[in-house]
Amino acid sequence: MSDKGIVAELGGRVKSLRLRRNLTQQQIADATALSLNAIKALESGKAKLTTLVAVLRVLGALDGLDTLVPELTISPLQLARQQGKKRQRASGTRGGRTPKEKVTW
Repeated sequence: MSDKGIVAELGGRVKSLRLRRNLTQQQIADATALSLNAIKALESGKAKLTTLVAVLRVLGALDGLDTLVPELTISPLQLARQQGKKRQRASGTRGGRTPKEKVTW
């Protein structure tokens, strides 16, 4: 699925959730202090991330973001190696090649 297809699917899921909660777009707009056009844009897959977060909060579905982007855990051995240092940069790839490992969410 393309990026646009994924975003459109996400907007459709938000719309379905809103309809299951029996709320109008205007009610969501009022509850989030966003414009009606912002809600329409979200449902059509053309919104900002902050709009998505605000709408998910009103719909009671904000916990779903933990599944979308889970917090990474670190092993005790890695924790000891870091000795309190947080990673600041990614190492990237050498020679301009793209990584062979596919990222899955």
